[in-house]
Amino acid sequence: MSEKKIAVIGLGYVGLPLAHAFSAKYPVVGFDIAQWRIDELRAGHDRTLELSDEQVKEAIDNGMVFTNQLDDLADCNVYIVTVPTPIDEHKTPDLTPLKKASESIGKVLKAGDIVIYESTVYPGATEEVCVPILEKVSGLKYISSDNSSSLTEETEGFFCGYSPERINPGDKEHTVTKILKVTSGSTPEIAKEIDALYASVITAGTHLAPSIRVAEAAKVIENAQRDINIAFVNELALIFDKLGIDTHEVLAAAGTKWNFLPFKPGLVGGHCIGVDPYYLTYKAKEVGYHPEVILSGRRINDNMGIHVANRVVKLMIHKGHRVKDARVLVLGITFKENCPDIRNSRVIDVIRELQDFGCRVDVYDPWADPEEVKHEYGIDLLPGESESGSGSENGQNGDKLSLSLKTVTDYDAVVLAVAHNEFKTLNLGRDESTVLFDIKGIVDKEKTDGRL
Repeated sequence: MSEKKIAVIGLGYVGLPLAHAFSAKYPVVGFDIAQWRIDELRAGHDRTLELSDEQVKEAIDNGMVFTNQLDDLADCNVYIVTVPTPIDEHKTPDLTPLKKASESIGKVLKAGDIVIYESTVYPGATEEVCVPILEKVSGLKYISSDNSSSLTEETEGFFCGYSPERINPGDKEHTVTKILKVTSGSTPEIAKEIDALYASVITAGTHLAPSIRVAEAAKVIENAQRDINIAFVNELALIFDKLGIDTHEVLAAAGTKWNFLPFKPGLVGGHCIGVDPYYLTYKAKEVGYHPEVILSGRRINDNMGIHVANRVVKLMIHKGHRVKDARVLVLGITFKENCPDIRNSRVIDVIRELQDFGCRVDVYDPWADPEEVKHEYGIDLLPGESESGSGSENGQNGDKLSLSLKTVTDYDAVVLAVAHNEFKTLNLGRDESTVLFDIKGIVDKEKTDGRL
């Protein structure tokens, strides 16, 4: 396998850690269309914090090249695509990044090359959407088990594979090499070659799926399953709220049974759980089946931000606050704890609903990049109060978390939206008139006015 030269297309949360892992054993070219991203990585820093500065330097020392020039990929023979696969405003799969990446690869693709997709897609997308683009741009033929009998020995062709990404942003324990990898290929021989390639760097091992479509389907249901389970406990939270029962206390009691699944209520965002189910339901509708359970779970989870905002408003009214122009502090804007990723964060639903009520909402998050938040959501984060010569060990901005007693008591309500470590030890010091609502259940019940 030493003759392999790997190009990783897309250097985000998924692509960069994968490229780093492969760089220990193979020549690797990391490609991204964003010049600022290439400049940042060449300078030895990863703003997603998936790699430390030492790990970025390690990849560079291994000979890894960062580039946005297609010509630099011309002598590669394995292309791994790790671009985003979002949904649009109609919750329909947006395959634009995937199509553009396929077009780019097609311009440098050679006979015998292998293109592996890791981006989450619906079953069939690799061969129905990406392969025709590769064929059209490259002028080569796609070689698979289905068409190999119709090809001659003189046919110049390429192969494909699918190996779904399983990166968990912010997780420093379950890193890319420690998560078992599903692999697949367009022919049995290529499938084994792709599996061996990943097995050479994935210490957790690999699982060779029988087809690309099976591997695609496996990926999309992983997150759909989690989405449905979270929707169930979110629905329980809606019911128990009306019954005056604390959901966390119920789950703690039920959790004493050995086979009870430990899911908790909350906002379901991010680039996977809140998105992937729509890829499966899109394909299901295309073949004439209307999915009920999956979409029902999506509706529940998509509306939880509105539910939280309404509960906060009711609590403010009960404490005698005037809702219009009430000051509300939201702690956290990233989609999950201890991670700078703000993509598809559903905290924004809470913020927008509170703003619709007429509240003046401030947002503080020591992990999120202020420029990204401004660009994505139009929100100016409260600045952290940094101290000279010191900074947060993990926070994106390098600022020490500092929310003074005076600052917190200036607000009519405080919403703990994200379970950052910094917030778990935060002494809010609120007075009795300030509403404290804890979405994540990280504060003792007695210290809050409400929680999911």
